Amino acid sequence: MFESRLQGLKKVHQGKVRDIYEVDAEHWLIVTTDRLSAFDVVLPDPIPDKGRVLNGISMFWFDKTRHLVPNHLSNLAVEDVVDDPQERRQLAGRAVVVKRLTALPVEAVVRGYLIGSGYRDYVATGEVCGVALPPGLRIADALPEPIFTPAAKAPAGEHDENVDFETIARRVGRELADEIRRIALEIYRFAAAHARERRIIVADTKFEFGVDAGGRLTLIDEVLTPDSSRFWPVESYRPGVNPPSFDKQLVRDYLESLPWNKKPPAPRLPAEIIARTSDNYRRALAMLTA
Repeated sequence: MFESRLQGLKKVHQGKVRDIYEVDAEHWLIVTTDRLSAFDVVLPDPIPDKGRVLNGISMFWFDKTRHLVPNHLSNLAVEDVVDDPQERRQLAGRAVVVKRLTALPVEAVVRGYLIGSGYRDYVATGEVCGVALPPGLRIADALPEPIFTPAAKAPAGEHDENVDFETIARRVGRELADEIRRIALEIYRFAAAHARERRIIVADTKFEFGVDAGGRLTLIDEVLTPDSSRFWPVESYRPGVNPPSFDKQLVRDYLESLPWNKKPPAPRLPAEIIARTSDNYRRALAMLTA
């Protein structure tokens, strides 16, 4: 499914991966498609089963972390809000009805390992988002402790910006920023331990939060999926080397090999890259939830 089309509900937003429909004044229907984005550009080729994998992993983590933080899942099933039998079949395993909340303009990024933009910032400054790190760290090194390195959410089509904690505190208030940092680190530590037992290293991840009418912080969107996290197989992890992963790094690496300016339109993907990426997503689901 590259794009969902439902007759009975109004589509109110189409993101890089998810389509959101209005159910009523208190609920959304979120459909996770097979779209894949890289460098903030949606690629023209869907990844088979990706949406079902992402939804399945998120549902798994929402259940596993409910003792740490409330989440946006509602008591309604898809069958309660979608009447057409054919549409229900299309949505099977990839849709969920959630509470309507006010999303916060923060990506709550937690890093346990030094990789990606965090590594580039460290090489340049010795810090990541204002957090000073010990000298001499290599790419993919484990950090002494997981660190909270937030990003400020940008308008659609623009890149989110890595910022320091004080910037987030000014945006949402210090008390709420402190709570976001505390809960994000708590979820990461809990999930990283679970994943490690299943031979997966969660190198880093990002969470999104909203607040309800009473101001209660709530986990929303997706949780600890291959799209929002870097998953590395324990067997092939080596410090000092960029490890293979279960996420879309395979696609990023392919695109980096092309003379593409990372602006729309994105190039097509070879069948082999599509198939291997789909297999990576399925493998992550199987290992995490076994």
